Amino acid sequence: MSTINKNSRREFLKLTGLTGGGLMLGFSWFSAQAETPVMVNEAGLAAGNVGFNSYLSIATDGTITILSPNPELGQNIMTSFPMIVAEELDADWTKVKVLQAPLDTKNFDRQVTGGSGAVPHSWKLLRNAGATARNMLMQAAAAKWSVPIEECTAINGFVIHSKTGNKLGYGELAEDASKLPVPKEVTLKDRKDFKLIGKEIKNVANKDIVTGKGMFGLDFHREGMLFAMLQRPPAFGTKIKSVDDAAAKAMPGIVNVVTFKNNVAVVGKSTWEVMKARKVLKIEYEKDGNIESTVDHDKLFKSLLDTGKVTVRRTDGDTDTAFKNAAKVIRSEYQCPFLSHTPMEPMNFFADVRADGVELVGPTQTPGSARQATSKLLGIPEDKITVNITRLGGGFGRRLKTDFATEAAELSSLIKAPVKVIWTREDDMMGGSYRPAVRYRFEAALDAAGNLTGYKLRGVGINSGNPTREDNFPSGAVDNLLIDTVEHVSPITTGAWRAPITNFLAFAEQAFIDEVAHAAGKDPVKFRLDLLQKAKEKPVGAVKYDIDRMIGVTKLVAEKAGWGTKKGVSQGFSVYFSHRSYVAQVGEVVMKAGKPVVKKIYAASDCGEVVNLSGARQQVMGGIVDGMGHAMYSKLSFKEGAVVQKNFDTYKLIRMKEIPEVEVHFVDNGIEPTGLGEPALPPTGGAIANAIFAATGKRVKNQPFTEEDVFKTTVSPGIKTKTNTKLPKSSFQKTKKA
Repeated sequence: MSTINKNSRREFLKLTGLTGGGLMLGFSWFSAQAETPVMVNEAGLAAGNVGFNSYLSIATDGTITILSPNPELGQNIMTSFPMIVAEELDADWTKVKVLQAPLDTKNFDRQVTGGSGAVPHSWKLLRNAGATARNMLMQAAAAKWSVPIEECTAINGFVIHSKTGNKLGYGELAEDASKLPVPKEVTLKDRKDFKLIGKEIKNVANKDIVTGKGMFGLDFHREGMLFAMLQRPPAFGTKIKSVDDAAAKAMPGIVNVVTFKNNVAVVGKSTWEVMKARKVLKIEYEKDGNIESTVDHDKLFKSLLDTGKVTVRRTDGDTDTAFKNAAKVIRSEYQCPFLSHTPMEPMNFFADVRADGVELVGPTQTPGSARQATSKLLGIPEDKITVNITRLGGGFGRRLKTDFATEAAELSSLIKAPVKVIWTREDDMMGGSYRPAVRYRFEAALDAAGNLTGYKLRGVGINSGNPTREDNFPSGAVDNLLIDTVEHVSPITTGAWRAPITNFLAFAEQAFIDEVAHAAGKDPVKFRLDLLQKAKEKPVGAVKYDIDRMIGVTKLVAEKAGWGTKKGVSQGFSVYFSHRSYVAQVGEVVMKAGKPVVKKIYAASDCGEVVNLSGARQQVMGGIVDGMGHAMYSKLSFKEGAVVQKNFDTYKLIRMKEIPEVEVHFVDNGIEPTGLGEPALPPTGGAIANAIFAATGKRVKNQPFTEEDVFKTTVSPGIKTKTNTKLPKSSFQKTKKA
């Protein structure tokens, strides 16, 4: 096991080799902000809409180091950030390294992983940092040679004099460059000259991860620390009535048993000892609020869709008249269950509460929120609390919460000792913060020519807030539109789950639009393109998505998948906008033994400039696998307030053998990056559901799909659907294929 030490500025200087001289360049991140704020936790932090500071260093040996503020969740940020700097610096990539920063609100802001906002937020400032350092190095070289700077170029870690061929390495120039004034303006590269950006670059942490050197929260160890597991209420809506901890206290290695709030903590000298002792606790619980079951939720959905207190989110035109005069009306309901985040590394956190301050260490997506919550809980000023961030073994939004960090802090304050609180898989499944359960009712009005004249959507959510995105497509493309919501407040805790709201809304919307297209007798892709063209030419109300970008990915994926031209497979289409980016997908299904099987998924993504092609491909493929797995296999249900699926034996995740071939393409339009960690997940469920319909003639309207009748009975393969294979060609023909 390893021990994390506090990373101070002095420590950073030591680690980067700058004690012997060199260039330390501070740069500000505060002016680059993502266009669309995304709420990433209930405290209201806006992913993509806040800034932070960092430091670029060049050591005398030529090593370039960036102190990376954002938690590394697997989104490849610790590779992408230095790539951007190195590109503008014209650095030798083999001499670039990155260090994880601790929480430091004086030098950084937005130390958050969430909302697909890190690269969009940082793009310009990272480029400016690299270009500024390059300019200063060139100035230093020009001064040494007594030549104009215009005669110097920077290539691969060297400054070269074009007329004489003389060259000096960055390490040789760092000392002199550090004494020069920082230029106020620098010239950034033309993207045609990029050498790193857009290429496939291996994750800088790969070696440490595969050799076991990567520091995850569960790897952290501090000499003398204790271990703890908490027994939390087994059912939502209950509280502790009595505790008999005598047997647990008598177990070997147990130091203490502490009851606080609604928890009983078993504290000991090893994980195994506290795990065994927790099993002999005798705790009696009593009712504390509503105790709900999934059967109750099903009844609530049906009732609230008709009689619930409605909040109108958007209204355009006159839907009553549109539906009254419609030649055809299509109505459908779609339902999505609660889901667990199920990160491979369960929750854990270390805390040491002392008289002189608090030290927190662990895998958090929001270290600032963890510190704020601890400060409020213990009444200790934030400047007395340090937070060190380990690598995160998955999160998907679960680690935006701070409960697992404050548990450790509160327990440490009670036992007066450093302690690491560890959750088991069952703890994680039973006491987590889940994706909300939602039911949607859609209605569409068509005229005699099959044109969409009216559209209604009502979303009923359980602790979901607003379960719609009322300004997303097809809003702006329909003359008469009404979107409203109904909320049910439940004791079951919910929170952000990868691509919040859109992760299930996209499936429902895109499957319903497919229904409408078929009812209109039109090709599903052409039907959407016609609506988008209408929104472009005659928009109705506000259009808050980029129509051309959505059209671009739609045409591109249809072209790459050979939409409507293939034999032997059934295809389904889906397109969605979320977190500033656009992704269109075509799912392909074949029938085996009378059951639909997903064979392949094509994806076209417009996330702006692709920084690391390898990392981008992983994000898209990972999002698709995640989206497919949870749409087809996973659900979390409740009985009398308690979770039914407590581990992976009953909560099914997608298996390796079930993953289809995935082909990824990127639109190469040269705009600034717009984010990629989440946008590939939402369209997947719809693409698969629509392909299943094309293969079987039956709609899947509830997740998980495998519990629908089409997977329980043998189905005759194939139905005939109208397709138009002569779709207009994409205006974004240049693509990057991963």
